[in-house]
Amino acid sequence: MSDRGAATVEAAIAVASLLLVLGLALTGLRAVADQLRCVDAAREIARLISRGDHGGSAEALRRIAPAGAGLIVQQDGETVSVVVEVAVLGRLLPGLRLRGSAFAVLEPGVGDAEESP
Repeated sequence: MSDRGAATVEAAIAVASLLLVLGLALTGLRAVADQLRCVDAAREIARLISRGDHGGSAEALRRIAPAGAGLIVQQDGETVSVVVEVAVLGRLLPGLRLRGSAFAVLEPGVGDAEESP
């Protein structure tokens, strides 16, 4: 039995394995970056809403959060809670979602202006 070509097959398997590991590492880095972008967007939107700038929240979501991110804002009395959520890698991994949340206290007078008719 000849071992001819065995080194070529082993090299091909090694290269394929290295490419797979590199792909997984890059995918993980992108997921971490998207997670950080969700947290940054949630923090900025909570800050804007706490200051009374509700119009800037959509712009901040568009500029800071990953593409396709959703926004949930809950205002409870003098506080606001913001959640920015997006599918991992643009729905490449179904069921997995990244989420960033933030909490802020409304500036004096901001909550009062919204409650009055």
